[in-house]
Amino acid sequence: MKKWIIALVLMPVLAFAEEPLELFWEDLIPEDYQLPEQLVDHEANNNMVQQNLDAPVVEALNGSVVRIPGFVVPLEGDEEKLTEFLLVPFFGACIHVPPPPPNQIVHVKFPEGAPVENLWDAVWLTGTLSTEGWKGEIATVGYRLLGTKVEPYDG
Repeated sequence: MKKWIIALVLMPVLAFAEEPLELFWEDLIPEDYQLPEQLVDHEANNNMVQQNLDAPVVEALNGSVVRIPGFVVPLEGDEEKLTEFLLVPFFGACIHVPPPPPNQIVHVKFPEGAPVENLWDAVWLTGTLSTEGWKGEIATVGYRLLGTKVEPYDG
């Protein structure tokens, strides 16, 4: 009987649990903003410099629970779990090529730690998105996310 009462009490709460908004990278760019083409001079020494630092974010996404695919650039953690990383739209971003514009990078914190299985593969990331920027040694970032779930990208 006790279990039934608990179930009845929790049912309305679970019914209103927020379904994550599924986003893709183009959703992080305001509709009225056109990203300028990035020019990379392969002969110059500054070809790893991030461009378009003034790229705006979509303020309406602030506070949304979202699910977004991407690739992980580790920042903090150990061989088993990551507690801080960047989520980027393509493999090698911020490492082998210049960082994308700030509105195409998400700074992720996972207080519990996200399991590290295969960082070379794309993942789906779920959590609460913030339009508060972040600046680190690797890049200037337009979005932050408090991660709650990471899973393999299923294409």
